[in-house]
Amino acid sequence: MQTLTANDLTLGYGEDIIIDDLNITIPKGEITVFIGGNGCGKSTLLRSLARLLKPKGGDVVLDGADIAKMGTKEVAKKLSILPQSPVTPEGLTVMELVKQGRHPYRGFLKSWSKEDENAVHHALEATNMLDLKDRSVDSLSGGQRQRAWIAMTLAQETDTILLDEPTTYLDMTHQIDVLDLLFELNEKDGRTVVMVLHDLNLACRYAHHIVAIKDKKVFAQGKPEEIVTCNLVHEVFQMKCDVTFDPMFGTPMCIPHGKGRCIFANRTEQSALQTS
Repeated sequence: MQTLTANDLTLGYGEDIIIDDLNITIPKGEITVFIGGNGCGKSTLLRSLARLLKPKGGDVVLDGADIAKMGTKEVAKKLSILPQSPVTPEGLTVMELVKQGRHPYRGFLKSWSKEDENAVHHALEATNMLDLKDRSVDSLSGGQRQRAWIAMTLAQETDTILLDEPTTYLDMTHQIDVLDLLFELNEKDGRTVVMVLHDLNLACRYAHHIVAIKDKKVFAQGKPEEIVTCNLVHEVFQMKCDVTFDPMFGTPMCIPHGKGRCIFANRTEQSALQTS
């Protein structure tokens, strides 16, 4: 199980600095979720950890080595990344997509091996996609399509998986479906999962470790039950709220203040409606 750290990391595009002098260590074998307001640098940080964005300063260290100095295939054998809303080539089947995950292990003349076959089969099985392996990815529902992409990352057989907003554009049912799958992969295989999520309550439910980003730096990090407070939500998201506990899981649950409809004027009216 590899270690992944960022040391004095500064990231940006052109003259714009998005992340400035940030230090972070990703806990091994746990689920880490990046949270923060829009444009705070969550996805930028994730891309840098995957070596998709060159730092302006500092470094990302994977297993004690500067990731910028490692070969592309060497990195791809250690960590995989699923970007936000990946685009599938038209007509590609689920099987063909998942097979792409074996690219880091294949040389120019190396034929398809039993090891490759087993890795692809295991990835399809783990994501419940075996029955859909011959379907076109374009024909799948949003949740099924996301499972197909996750299967491709599993076929890489990396200890660490990075995901940028894996629940984007999915309805509530498919969001839970995808997050349950990632939770199971962490529980059964001990894989380190790092992802960006917008939904704070889902982040609290699934994460072992949360990293809140604000003003180009880490505002707070730790277990959800230790760091997610009314003050954190107000500071990071500029939103007033109450923080209580999820009645099913015991994790922090944020209840935003706002101007919603007041359905019940008083408890007497509510009680009468419930018993009618």
